Amino acid sequence: MRLALPRWTGTLALKAAAFITVMCCALAALLGILVHVSVTNQTVGQARDLALSRLADATEAYEAGDSLLPGAGVDPPGLPASLRALAVAGDRGTMVADHDGRPTMWAAGPADGDRALAVVVDYSQQARTINALDRAILWSSALAIGATLLVGAFAVTRVTRRLHATARVARRISGGDLDARVDDPRTKDPTRPQDEVAAVAAALDSMAASLQSKLLSEQRFTADVAHELRTPLTGLHAAAELLPPGRPTELVRDRVAALRTLTEDLLEISRLDTGRERLDLDAVPLGALAERVVRASGTDTEVRVVRSVVVETDRRRLERVLGNLVANAHRHGRAPVSLTVDGPTVTVRDHGNGYPEYLVEHGPQRFRTEGGSKGHGLGLTIAVGQAEVLGARLSFSNAVDGGAVATLRLS
Repeated sequence: MRLALPRWTGTLALKAAAFITVMCCALAALLGILVHVSVTNQTVGQARDLALSRLADATEAYEAGDSLLPGAGVDPPGLPASLRALAVAGDRGTMVADHDGRPTMWAAGPADGDRALAVVVDYSQQARTINALDRAILWSSALAIGATLLVGAFAVTRVTRRLHATARVARRISGGDLDARVDDPRTKDPTRPQDEVAAVAAALDSMAASLQSKLLSEQRFTADVAHELRTPLTGLHAAAELLPPGRPTELVRDRVAALRTLTEDLLEISRLDTGRERLDLDAVPLGALAERVVRASGTDTEVRVVRSVVVETDRRRLERVLGNLVANAHRHGRAPVSLTVDGPTVTVRDHGNGYPEYLVEHGPQRFRTEGGSKGHGLGLTIAVGQAEVLGARLSFSNAVDGGAVATLRLS
């Protein structure tokens, strides 16, 4: 099982800061160890050479029977046992140890019998030098890491700020604001070096402009087609009214009426696409309005008012949304169909096969069909567009026991 990390660990700035910190600490530790080892070896080597030189003088004096110099003696107190054993064995050696509370460099060699001749050299100054060097390494490493972190954080923050700005623009575009642009100044001046963030920003702006151009062309085409169809349809409708009664006439009139409805729907969609629709707000009792919509639809729809509220909304647009949902439930679902009002939430449910997966996940799409079915026409598309104008949220789902469920939540 993979351990879930906190959300903040995924930010680029924190990852960069952690990487810089680890690299700086590793570099500081490596340099500090190298300097410490080099200086310590040099200092210890000098003290060892001095101690061995004094041991040689003491050995010469001891063999000549002269008195030993201060700091030299045979089996002096404090001589480390391991160094004494080495000297008794016939070898010379040195060792740093504490003597009388101070760091001391010992040098020892063989004397007569099982005794050792040793000299002691004060090692306090060398020890203080090494300790001061270690503190200097620690402080300088800390300062270097802090300065590097500040510079790195400043550089990374500038990049992440630009990335966040690009992400915000991308979210605005996905939300329908096709006028949103990053407008990175680096993309406007060809003499400036272009980094990867500027390339992403330029690609996003180009994509948004291309998408906006295509959508505007589609909207203009839809509006133009709908407008051009109105005139011949009006004449066709007038001509159909002059036909003699009979079954063929009824079929012609029915198809003309369907074509006129489709044309009006296209015009309504083109108006919604422009985003210039204005609300005519009024206080509306939601329960009474729902009952009136069902009566006007002429369908066998059960109305359940759990809790009615008065909402401030556009009556005509709300009636259009609910009417389309009820009509779609009867046209593409199966009875029984119910409309439930519970506060500012209105639910329309049927007991058919339910909505297609694409519609539940992405919302209605114009004229799309699924699996050879009749599709859902423009009614749901218009309902979603009018709901957006109202500031409401229209969602689609399928009931567990079967049937399509459309839920309108008014603010």
